[in-house]
Amino acid sequence: MTVHKQRTLGIIGGMSWESSESYYRLINEGVKDKLGGLHSADLFIHSVDFALINKHQEQDEWAALGVIMASSAQRLQAAGVQGLMIASNTMHKLLDDVQAATHLPVIHIADATIAAIKKQNLSKIALLGTQFTMTEDFYRQRLVDAGLQVLIPESDARAEVHRIIKKELCVGQFKDSSRQYYQQVIKDLADQGAEGVILGCTEIGLLIKQADSPIPVFDTTLIHAAAAVDFFRVARTDKSI
Repeated sequence: MTVHKQRTLGIIGGMSWESSESYYRLINEGVKDKLGGLHSADLFIHSVDFALINKHQEQDEWAALGVIMASSAQRLQAAGVQGLMIASNTMHKLLDDVQAATHLPVIHIADATIAAIKKQNLSKIALLGTQFTMTEDFYRQRLVDAGLQVLIPESDARAEVHRIIKKELCVGQFKDSSRQYYQQVIKDLADQGAEGVILGCTEIGLLIKQADSPIPVFDTTLIHAAAAVDFFRVARTDKSI
């Protein structure tokens, strides 16, 4: 029987576990599709306590979060992974802490999303996510540097988009009223010229699908998971009984 040897990936997850569950399923489905048979992904997941993460976020304690993320990355490195991914858009703010702690390659969620957008030849893109992701340079500037024009909701809408993520989606609540709110926000941004919309929080894709949007949807969880599947390239082929 031919056995395919994969590289091993480490995932820093639990931010929230609702979306990390999707990552696990999507990556394993992708590996099975790629290799067939009984194949599944060779990976480790360190799932952090999101209550602590959220507390530090709300109190603007990013140095403390950097320590947590670096420690998680080191634990995964000690387990023997060859690469890492952060299963959260917002926590890519701490990418430098993760890379400095391990020097392992990190599959960047925004870079994977940029590649997907470029494939559709779009240049003006809407961005939804937490307040941090929508407004801070660690994410937006990466899009701009790639040649994209980025549109975000106005202040009150940003606050509500953020609230829905933290108070509803992260605790498994998916309300029709919140779906309708997001649909209106997306329509407003489309009316401003957005050619597509980034679901720039890994929980938003649990609520919003392509059918909910008048413009192309870029679900970062789906895109990031697909990039992870590409990481699991076959290193060698062994023969075993």
